Amino acid sequence: MDVRNLGFLASHRGSNFQSVVDACRSGELAASPAVVISNNGRAFVLERARQQGIPAFFLNGKTHPDPAVLDQAIVDTLNEHEIDLVVLAGFLKKIGPRTLGAFRNRIVNIHPALLPRYGGRGMFGENVHKAVIANGESETGVTIHLVDGEYDHGPVLAQRRMAVNADDTAESLAQRLIDIEHSFLVETLGDIISGTIPLPNGA
Repeated sequence: MDVRNLGFLASHRGSNFQSVVDACRSGELAASPAVVISNNGRAFVLERARQQGIPAFFLNGKTHPDPAVLDQAIVDTLNEHEIDLVVLAGFLKKIGPRTLGAFRNRIVNIHPALLPRYGGRGMFGENVHKAVIANGESETGVTIHLVDGEYDHGPVLAQRRMAVNADDTAESLAQRLIDIEHSFLVETLGDIISGTIPLPNGA
C-alpha cells in the first residue's frame, strides 16, 4: 500500500497521535502527518497539531447537525489533505458510512485491550481497564484493527500482550499500557506502510 499522508481522528489528548508524528519527523515512519480531525473542540490534540503546523479541524454534531453532512465533511477534509491512511487515535465516535466507504480498508484503530474481548460501545479508557481487573484477567494488551461499522469490530491486524499484575489498578494498568500503545502503533503503521502487514483488497 502506498502511504504518503496520514490523517488522524482523535477526541482527547492525542498522545498516540504525538508518538506517530514524532516517528514521522524522525524518519522512523516514511509518511507525513497531514491533518487532524476532532469531535471535541477542547481536545488537546487540536492544540498539539496546531503547535506543530499540522492542519486541525473541529467537526461534530454542533458544527454539522445533520449526521450525513458531518460524515461528508469528514470525507471532504480527509480528501482535501490527500490522506492515504486514517488513524483513529482515541476517537470515541462511530465512523459514518460515507467515511467508511471512501476509505475502505484504510482506517485503523488502536484499542487498549485484546479484542474481541473488552470492546464495543462504552469500552474505552478506564472502563476497559476496570473490566479487565474485575474479571481477574491475567493479561491484557493492545489491539490494532481495521475499522468497520461497529465499535471495535473490524479485522485484527496486530496485537501486543502485557501481563496483569496482582496489585494492578485500572490506573496503573493504563499507565503501563500507554507506553506499549505508543511504540506498538508506530511499529504497526511501519509494517502497514512497508507491506509487511498487507491490508485487504480495496485498500
